[in-house]
Order: sequence, then structure tokens, then C-alpha cells
Amino acid sequence: MVQGQPVADLDADSARAVPKVLLHDHLDGGLRPTTAIELADAIGWSLPSTDPDALQAWFTRGADARDILQYLATFEHTLAVMQTTGAIERVATEAVEDLAADGVAYAEVRFAPALHTESGLALDDVVGAVTDGFRRGEERAAAAGHRIVVNAICCAMRTENDSLEIAQLVDRLRHGDPKVVAFDLAGAETGWPPSLHAEALAHARARHLNITIHASEPPDLELISDAIAHGAHRIGHGVRLRADTTIAPDGTLVLGTLAQHVLDRGIHLEMAPTCNVQIGAVPSVADHPIGPFLRAGFSVGVNTDNRLMSGVLPSSELLAVAEAFALTWDEVRALTGHALDASFAPFDERRRIRREVVDPGFAELVEQT
Repeated sequence: MVQGQPVADLDADSARAVPKVLLHDHLDGGLRPTTAIELADAIGWSLPSTDPDALQAWFTRGADARDILQYLATFEHTLAVMQTTGAIERVATEAVEDLAADGVAYAEVRFAPALHTESGLALDDVVGAVTDGFRRGEERAAAAGHRIVVNAICCAMRTENDSLEIAQLVDRLRHGDPKVVAFDLAGAETGWPPSLHAEALAHARARHLNITIHASEPPDLELISDAIAHGAHRIGHGVRLRADTTIAPDGTLVLGTLAQHVLDRGIHLEMAPTCNVQIGAVPSVADHPIGPFLRAGFSVGVNTDNRLMSGVLPSSELLAVAEAFALTWDEVRALTGHALDASFAPFDERRRIRREVVDPGFAELVEQT
């Protein structure tokens, strides 16, 4: 591996070997197709197909529609099969196993507890099933030779009125379960700015909760600015921040006021290029701002958002970005470092993961290439 050279030797296998940190991945968007089929059969739920490959293709077609509402509609099926603690724990366990097998060293997987209460589960039981699943998955991954830590982010849906309750849930549970690490606002964004949830976000700030807020839809900069004004430590996606930038004749990135603020404050952007293309935020991965932002010094990371719907893995996303922007190995390592530094894991745990997993992982790659 030559640090300053483009990663021409990066392929699917080496992309899996790169130690990765994933900060934006939805639990209900990452089911294995086979698991969705088995869980649906157990409760009599009708899926678009009972063939795993055909079902995967159906979900991905919905994501490829470049319509955020059609994209979100696909979750009807995954949420339907995740209404018992057993099903939720199974999905959580398998998510950890799948991420570990793809070379992820640390992940934060998010979900909306309220969306799993249709059959009467209490919010506490939903969160407990998720974190129990994460622990079981970590144990299974370790037995298979993969070291991974996965923590939970609890989302409030911005179209609902229970965001304060979810923020209070996070505040209460984090003291007994260290895997509960943050509060998020998710779901439809246009017409539903963070300011509509000012009470919940004020509670989160007052209680020193970690906060990440989705901001990937129109009105572009207004949503990002509103999220920051209400205390977001990280921005979910943030792809539309590119509207506050221009490319100078010499190729450098010229920043507007908001973009400069994000850069100066080191506000991390949880970017998911394939998803951002699928919802129509950018025409292609090559047009995504993650490459220019990385080279301008922004804190950015590569994420999957919804592995099932988008048909992606952390390694495939990394490979797509590396190829689109001819990233160097130093830049690939920076993506992992940015995400780890911006994670909501405790400081000592971040240092341990870097020392015991990330640094040795990259050192091994150096020796092999």
C-alpha cells in the first residue's frame, strides 16, 4: 500500500478487509431477505415475493425510484415482521453478524422504538430486544473471529408528536444500558423541520444527550441549519450542503457561511452516497459531495443507510466512493478515522477500537499490498 497513491488495488475483498466505522444504518432497513421471508411466513404477512433474490430486487426497485416517499413506503414490510421481541432481537443479532463479516469495527445502528409497538410491545422492551440482539451478535462475531462493537441510536419520527417521550426514553435507558447512545429525528423531512420538535431537542440538550438529526431533503440548507441550531452533534446525510459550495477555477472548494460553519466546528456528516442517489439528491456517486468535502477537510464518513433497500454493504459503498474519486489510502483511512472520532462511543472505547482494531487492520493491509 502506497499511502499517497489512488487505491487502484481496492477490490471487493480488500474493501471488506478495510476496518470500517458505520454511523448511519437503519435496523429496519437492513434485514436479510431470507429472514424477512421467514418472519413474514410466521405471522401470515404477505410479501411482494417469497424468493430471496426477487424480494431483494423489489426492495431495491423501490429505492431506485428517486422518490423519497416511495423509498419510505418499502418499510411497511420490514416493520410488519418486527413486532415481537424475538423477531427484533433476531434482526439485531444478524445485523451485527453481517456488519462484522463485512469488516466493520464499530457501528451505530438506529431504529424508531415506537414503530415496533403495533402488537403491544412497550418501548423499553423494544429497545431491550435490540440491544440484547447487538450483544448476541457481538458474541457470535467474536466466535467467528471478527471484533465489532455495535451501539443503538433511538429515533423519533418527525411526523409524529412523541419526540419528547423518545428523548426521555433515551435519557432514562442510557444509564442502565450503555448501548443506548443517542437520540435522532428521522422520517419525512420536507415540511417537518427540527424546530417542530424543539421541546424534545431542548430536553436532549439539557440532559447532555448525543444528538444526530436527519437532514437530506429540501429545503436543503434550511434543514441543515435548523438541525445545527437545535443541537445536532452530527448531521444525517447532509448531502445538500453542497448547495452552499462552489468550485473555483483552480478546483478548490469555495464555502458559503453554513458550509464554513460545519467545517470550522467539525460537525460530522453521515453520508450515504448510494441512498442519496436513489432519493434524487445527487445524479450519481461521482456527483456526490463526499469526495470534495473530504479533501476540503470536512469530517465525513461512508454509510449504508438501508442495506436491504439500497442493496449495499459498507464495503460496496466504500469501493464505490474510492473508485468515483480515486481516493488515496490516506483518504480511505481518514474516512474511518473521521467516523470513529465522531462516534458516540465513550472516549476510552474509541481509543481502544483505534488501537486494537483500526490501526492493526490498516497495518496488515500495508503489509499485504
